[in-house]
Amino acid sequence: MNTQTRPRVGLFVTCLVDSLRPNIGFAALRLLEAAGCDVAVPQAQTCCGQPSFNSGANDVTVPVARQTIEAFENFDYLVAPSGSCAGMIKENYPELFADDPIWGLRAKNLAARTHELLSFLVDVRGFAPRGAACKATAVYHDSCSGLRELGVKAQPRKLLGAVEGLELLAFEGDETCCGFGGTFCVKYSNISNSIVGEKAANVRASGAELLLGGDFSCLMNMAGKLHREGAKTRVFHAAEILAGMAGAAIGEEN
Repeated sequence: MNTQTRPRVGLFVTCLVDSLRPNIGFAALRLLEAAGCDVAVPQAQTCCGQPSFNSGANDVTVPVARQTIEAFENFDYLVAPSGSCAGMIKENYPELFADDPIWGLRAKNLAARTHELLSFLVDVRGFAPRGAACKATAVYHDSCSGLRELGVKAQPRKLLGAVEGLELLAFEGDETCCGFGGTFCVKYSNISNSIVGEKAANVRASGAELLLGGDFSCLMNMAGKLHREGAKTRVFHAAEILAGMAGAAIGEEN
């Protein structure tokens, strides 16, 4: 692990984690501190703006993006436990402000320092979990944004491979969309349900006890389908396993 000056990290918690699964945020905080970072959670943060951006409502997205940039641009890094939100800030903010010389530069500067949590731990900090243990079999779902926009693939598997007792299994369709897609699952619910149904079937066919991933939105969608079908598969964000904070599974909190 890099033992030089402790970097200042702004943790972008994400809307869904803040509202529905704060345990992921606390797990991310614990991991970042263990990786030698000084971590702050700016209170001014809100949504990354992706739902409105994907719907073409740039007039709504711009003020949200500006607020995010202002809240995080003075940190060494912005880190999010979500490839989707990190991808929005890293890839789409520069696009959003392409015609604005001032905000365009600020967006590019922040984008260059924005990372998804699991890739940041491996690629930037060279972190390996110590003392993490979880005696179970698991499969890992690669979220669309993390995989295709940010190249997050090997990093979570490297981290999870260091967890004592955890056996990672291969399963069909690990790189296939779960069907959530933000507003996609609302606008095209029948298609979304069909996609997540196939994903759930593949997870169950693997025989794994746990389904892990790096995006709560995907995990929430798949957990809902699995639980409605009566599957015993438990679902967690990888950060919860790595930080030793896997209590109630996603969808079982109540």
